[in-house]
Amino acid sequence: MLYDAVAQPGTVSPDELRAAYEDELRAVVDTAGADVAADAADVSEDHLTNDVLELTLEQAAAILALADENPDADAIVWEFRDHLLMGMTTGILDVDTLAAEVDLDLSGQEIQQAIEGRTPATLDELAAIHHAIAVRNER
Repeated sequence: MLYDAVAQPGTVSPDELRAAYEDELRAVVDTAGADVAADAADVSEDHLTNDVLELTLEQAAAILALADENPDADAIVWEFRDHLLMGMTTGILDVDTLAAEVDLDLSGQEIQQAIEGRTPATLDELAAIHHAIAVRNER
């Protein structure tokens, strides 16, 4: 469920991690149906076809929760955020260092707000953050 889309996210590129996120979502969309998934995420079917990585974590979680084997959307969101925060703790990584290590136009404060869910973050942004944390932890 996103945080474990790749067994060792620090060993792949950010683009490969993004592709793994996309694959997880597409598998659920294919099973549940694009109309059902779009309704669950409150987006258009076109958005699911062309802009999956622009979904927010909450929208992606709503889609992933459609799969019988997955927990509800809130649990998916909290588990992902918890995984990022625990990774930062393990890697002794602060948000300002993280902001410098990712190729995003976000400050440390904005990254912190995104991880904590105080501001929306896209899967594209979260993949970059997830990757940087994982790389730090594999050193």
